[in-house]
Amino acid sequence: QVQLVESGGGLVQPGGSLRLSCAASGFTLDGYAILWFRQAPGKEREGVTCITPSDVGVYYIDSVTGRFTVSRDDVKNTVYLQMNSLKPEDTAAYYCATDLSTLCSRVVTPYHRWGQGTQVTVSS
Repeated sequence: QVQLVESGGGLVQPGGSLRLSCAASGFTLDGYAILWFRQAPGKEREGVTCITPSDVGVYYIDSVTGRFTVSRDDVKNTVYLQMNSLKPEDTAAYYCATDLSTLCSRVVTPYHRWGQGTQVTVSS
């Protein structure tokens, strides 16, 4: 059974950093693209970044380019999202997702599966 578990969220001041983790069970992450998306209250889901197998392709939305870095550790079967220079507008629940494809998707589709999410709150 495909399962993803996100962790690492929390409360951080503007300008701070967090590293989110996405641990997989029931399958190996290394063969698939992984999408990180976020959802703030009252807003639609927003694809933040996506990484393909073997890091061949990585995508970021403009608002996080230069601040966020996605990476994968295939030995640990985990994908990470390093978030630096956080802003209040980054506040949201963050999720990792896969549609078991090797191609990156910039949006969440009905074929994606994701975990319970981890809350990131950026506030002074």
